[in-house]
Amino acid sequence: MQPYANDADSDAIDGLTIENGTDRLSLYGSLTLTRDQAGLARARQLLALLQQTVAVLESAPLPEQIAERPATKVANPFG
Repeated sequence: MQPYANDADSDAIDGLTIENGTDRLSLYGSLTLTRDQAGLARARQLLALLQQTVAVLESAPLPEQIAERPATKVANPFG
């Protein structure tokens, strides 16, 4: 996943979900980094994602802060 490339990609590391967006990345869930090979692999995945994110953020001028997205109403499919 290329950070900030689109509003469609989603990835997961263990129980941590990463949702891509053109103006933000959303991370939620939990990630357990055990002291074993599996924990090391998850830590490396997270590190790679954060390094890519920092590289993208450093590659162009950034605004001081972006505006929050307004909540959108969706029709109730059951009602």
